[in-house]
Amino acid sequence: MTKIRRSFESGHRRKLLLVVDESAEVESALYFAASRIAHTGGLIVMVYVIEPQGFHHWMGVRQVQVEEETNKARALFRLFRRKLSLAGFDNVGIEEVIREGNKAEKIVELIDDDEDIALLVLGAATDVKGPGPLVSSLAAGSHAGKFPVPITIVPGNLTLDAIRALA
Repeated sequence: MTKIRRSFESGHRRKLLLVVDESAEVESALYFAASRIAHTGGLIVMVYVIEPQGFHHWMGVRQVQVEEETNKARALFRLFRRKLSLAGFDNVGIEEVIREGNKAEKIVELIDDDEDIALLVLGAATDVKGPGPLVSSLAAGSHAGKFPVPITIVPGNLTLDAIRALA
């Protein structure tokens, strides 16, 4: 059963969840989330999920992969903070989260753990192959009808000005 969101209750703060990776469409989702927060209050939770590779039986190799992915996550968090600052979103609060496991499962788990997360913001790829695996699996896949919060899908081709006009 889905938990009731508490983001508007006393002592709580509304949060928009943004999945961070190296895809181009993340930037549109980032600016959309920042614009919404700037207008309505709250903060952005940026989550980076370290997905398992196929070599679990070599713990040393796995540990190196986790360290490399953690460093990549931190670098992406810094990059996106700088992009927000350059776009004039200095006052938007950010929370950074790194999880390990299946991306879709960890996103649902994070939403379940944090009752202040009120919305998931995803960027849709502009590629002719489709909107991207995360949009396909969460918004249109088996999770779609039972997802715990609304999902906003931001077209990856929107400019910052267009996003500001919409959000």
